[in-house]
Amino acid sequence: MPDMLVHLLKLPPVDPIIDDLRTKGIIIRRANPFEYTPIREFILANFGKGWADEVIPCFSRQPISLYIAIRDGKVIGFGAYESTSRAFFGPTGVSKSERGLGIGKALLLACLWGQRELGYAYGIIGGAGPVEFYEKAVGASVIPESTPGVYADMLKGD
Repeated sequence: MPDMLVHLLKLPPVDPIIDDLRTKGIIIRRANPFEYTPIREFILANFGKGWADEVIPCFSRQPISLYIAIRDGKVIGFGAYESTSRAFFGPTGVSKSERGLGIGKALLLACLWGQRELGYAYGIIGGAGPVEFYEKAVGASVIPESTPGVYADMLKGD
């Protein structure tokens, strides 16, 4: 999967999307350090050990570089940035039962705005799966010859 480049100075606003989701009982916000265990358990159960490990650095950053989506006090999605490499977005995921509601887009935008607040003018979506989604949501473009990028020479897990 290729990496993609995002022009962070041309991001659409995220607040209206977050406000709309809140009216539907879905809260998008930055994770807190004391929520490490339930967030990691959610990622392990829904997306696997690799992504659960990949977000660990997010909790050592100030501010924490991980946003979560919650409904009724339970994690239903997450979006990370500055986890694998500087200026990188990802990984990110939403529960299968909660997809199609705009949660993924809200998490993406919240994270990209977080990168912009750190002073970046451009961000990288690492190993972008749904290329068309990122093109439409934030005008991202594929970086030629970016596969496997930072994911080259990975250890093989069990």
